[in-house]
Amino acid sequence: MDIPEVVRQMARDAKDAARVLGTLSRTVKDQVILRMAELLQERQAAVQAENARDVDAARQQDHPAAFIDRLTLSDKVMAAMVQGLKEVAALPDPVGAVTSMWVRPNGLLVGRQRIPLGVIGFIYESRPNVTVDAAALCVKSGNAVILKGGKEALHSNLALAALMQEALAAVQAPAAAIQAIPSVAREATLELLKQDELVDLIIPRGGEGLIRFVAEHSRIPVLKHYKGVCHIFVDQGADLDLAETVCFNAKVQRPGVCNAMETLLVHEAAAREFLPRMNRRFRDAGVDLRGCPRTREIDPEVKPAKESDWGYEFLDLILAVKVVPDLDAALDHIARYSSNHTEAIITRDYARAQRFLREVDSSVVLVNASTRFNDGGELGLGAEIGINTSKLHAFGPMGLEELTTTKFIVYGSGQIRT
Repeated sequence: MDIPEVVRQMARDAKDAARVLGTLSRTVKDQVILRMAELLQERQAAVQAENARDVDAARQQDHPAAFIDRLTLSDKVMAAMVQGLKEVAALPDPVGAVTSMWVRPNGLLVGRQRIPLGVIGFIYESRPNVTVDAAALCVKSGNAVILKGGKEALHSNLALAALMQEALAAVQAPAAAIQAIPSVAREATLELLKQDELVDLIIPRGGEGLIRFVAEHSRIPVLKHYKGVCHIFVDQGADLDLAETVCFNAKVQRPGVCNAMETLLVHEAAAREFLPRMNRRFRDAGVDLRGCPRTREIDPEVKPAKESDWGYEFLDLILAVKVVPDLDAALDHIARYSSNHTEAIITRDYARAQRFLREVDSSVVLVNASTRFNDGGELGLGAEIGINTSKLHAFGPMGLEELTTTKFIVYGSGQIRT
């Protein structure tokens, strides 16, 4: 197999397919997505058989249990994939929407209309259910997609892509609108990243190493987030019962995800009452606590925090804790160590809440709620293809609307420029 030529041909085919896909009606696109759901149910055993090949290989390579869990297409995961497809089909179609319109003094009627981005290269790691999520979102938003999954899920991804191409064929849409690169070689990824004349956007989804590799080698614009260093600040006078519930959820519910809390900041006026109770609950859940000197004065059982613990994405039951004198200090700490992903304040004070919302420069900023809500589904987008912590062209979870851009449309009646 000439891998570079295979990838180049896939990119050419995707460019042609994108022209067709961008003109399809919502009805036709929804038919494709719903047919995907039907095929997943009809061919579940076949898909799971291919997935079993990937899972067996991962076990032989001694991957940890959490990795195997993410890789496995269980009955529950398959059912969730089917439900997710139905939910995407039910979402409004952003393509063609006119977002604004105004009249110029010369009578020209000027507006903005949503259009697909074109061809998206989606590079991601071990979870094969992401293959279906990404493809459905791209179809609904009128974009062709080239999928480059991790080597551990190759058989699963190819099986899923074949089903999705069958769903496209059912409505005579081009199969090249959804393609999975049939190679695990790094040169396949590198070749995809060179296709700047054919591919419009690269979205990597995975660990920091993958995202940095893509960003360093791509000739194509990349939407990315390297890591999720998420903070919660418990303010003076906060409702401490609420704070305890929110902080526990943010750290413990799923510690290995990018929107889990990694650093807890506590106002000095609340620290002596709040930290002993909060820390007990964390310890009972197996959380390893690492604190500043003032934290350790209040709770000597906390391990000393190193400088490297601030701004670190643990992705585990590990938490850095710092007592700060006031909101200004909390904002300074976040500005220095945040990855611009997600931050929250627990407070009863309206003015301080508004200041936190205004000054924190992260993709999602919350008041009195868990950082775990930085998720497209939880925020009402219906689904997401990823979270972007750079500001061009989207910031935060990327749903259907973020997979489009706008063009200007102009209605005239013979106007000429003088």
